[in-house]
Amino acid sequence: MNFQLTKEQQLVREMVRDFAKNEIAPKAHEVDQSAVFPADTFKKIGELGLLGIPFPEEYGGAGGDTISYAIAVEEIGKACGSTGLSYAAAVSLGASPLYYFGTEQQKQEHLTPLASGKALGSFGLTEPNAGSDAGGTQTKAEKKGDDYVINGEKCWITNANYARTVIVTAVTGKNSAGKPIISALIVPTDTPGFTITNPYDKMGVRGSDTAELVLEDVRVPADNLLGDPEKGFKQFLYTLDGGRISIAALAVGIAQGALEASLSYAKERKQFGSPISSFQAIQFKLADMAMEIDLARQMVLKAAWLKDQNLPFTKEAAFAKLYASEMAVRTCLQAIQIHGGSGYMKEYGVERMLRDAKLMEIGEGTSEIQRMVIARQLLK
Repeated sequence: MNFQLTKEQQLVREMVRDFAKNEIAPKAHEVDQSAVFPADTFKKIGELGLLGIPFPEEYGGAGGDTISYAIAVEEIGKACGSTGLSYAAAVSLGASPLYYFGTEQQKQEHLTPLASGKALGSFGLTEPNAGSDAGGTQTKAEKKGDDYVINGEKCWITNANYARTVIVTAVTGKNSAGKPIISALIVPTDTPGFTITNPYDKMGVRGSDTAELVLEDVRVPADNLLGDPEKGFKQFLYTLDGGRISIAALAVGIAQGALEASLSYAKERKQFGSPISSFQAIQFKLADMAMEIDLARQMVLKAAWLKDQNLPFTKEAAFAKLYASEMAVRTCLQAIQIHGGSGYMKEYGVERMLRDAKLMEIGEGTSEIQRMVIARQLLK
């Protein structure tokens, strides 16, 4: 397996890096402080074709691969964790399930606006009583004539206030063993009875939209059922495996941003008559940060490569997500230490990176869940 990036992948990296440096990074502090979703930035991200990187051109996408997409997530995340999270969620959670499991009609109607960058998508899985235990879903969808009627609530849902559609998981019945059948349904956000609010005041990724969804007798056509009704649970596990690659890429980006800030600060800051970069204590921190970031990046690329080859990647996605998220928190803590008192201040940005990085250990399956996933794969 050779991780020499192709010419196309290198071009994606250069394009996204330039865009992130010029358009996203200058607004990162303001986005964090105001906790306002950067809608203008997403309009530009859509126009650049970045929301459709891993989808075929026939659905408005760019015809790229998972590696190119992971590279884009990393570069955007390096500039702003909030923007990176909303970007990753729009592609891997909002749009990908439509591509993997949708009918041709569903792809034309619902994937094309997302992949062509004209709209954002969202994925409604987590509930007040069903987070890590996704099998504990309590939202219900009842078949009535040609429709499904959905009742329930979801929490901590990314992008919902700005989304055209939310893919909602709901119990649609019981199987032969008496266990709930969890299915996925495409719900346009303007459907009557669908209320989306934003009641959260978050520690980090503050400019990424996080919503609470309440569904009261929300009626959607039976045609909006996504994929096999009996396999909804398996479908979203596959969706989450893909999402873990993007969260790992985002963690790598945040950590890379922290390293670059630390390198530049260490060269400028003088103590005892010398730049602190000349001190071995600082050099060793920088060396460890760079090594761990590169290791995490290789794990992301491997998981993305496996996915692109249609090979099993569940374990590798969990490896990447677990290692990269914990590495990002360590790296950001070291970045603050290198910056000393300045690192504790908002103007230097590294404290924001630490707050953003912490979510990487929680969202898309906590570190504890990743260890369970890995162990399960090993013991198969």
